[in-house]
Amino acid sequence: MAKRKKHTAGGLRVVSLLEAAKGLLVLLAGFGVLAFIHSDLHSVAEQLVRQSHLNPASHYPRIFIDAVTRLNDRHLWIIAFSALIYSVVRFIEACGLWHQMEWAEWFGVLTGGIYIPVEVFEVIRKETWPVVTLLLVNSCIVGYLAFVLYQSRKSGRRARK
Repeated sequence: MAKRKKHTAGGLRVVSLLEAAKGLLVLLAGFGVLAFIHSDLHSVAEQLVRQSHLNPASHYPRIFIDAVTRLNDRHLWIIAFSALIYSVVRFIEACGLWHQMEWAEWFGVLTGGIYIPVEVFEVIRKETWPVVTLLLVNSCIVGYLAFVLYQSRKSGRRARK
């Protein structure tokens, strides 16, 4: 077990920092959502569409504006709370990976692996560099964590013999 930790500590720390960064990004987005409580969301959505140089009367911008208009303060609180929960989970995983905890490695493989089929579908549907990059990074992380778990199982069997 000590060899595994010494050999893989750097890689697990990199993955830990990535997970913590995801948690921080979503936490900041959740706080951003809270800034829109008691706001005129319709006006905000129209302004965002116009600043993106899109026509607010065209099909997709209109769908976005209509969807945002249906949101109320309760929905925004739910979104912000969901972002908080997601962030806490990512921070716990990051802490576990930083300390080379096996449960965090399993958790990372499972939670990262869930997204891979969706990301593959998105690449097939519409191949863009952000979607491909996301798939590659996520696949590398899941593959690395699976490799670390495999190595720990393999070295654990040798130690028992």
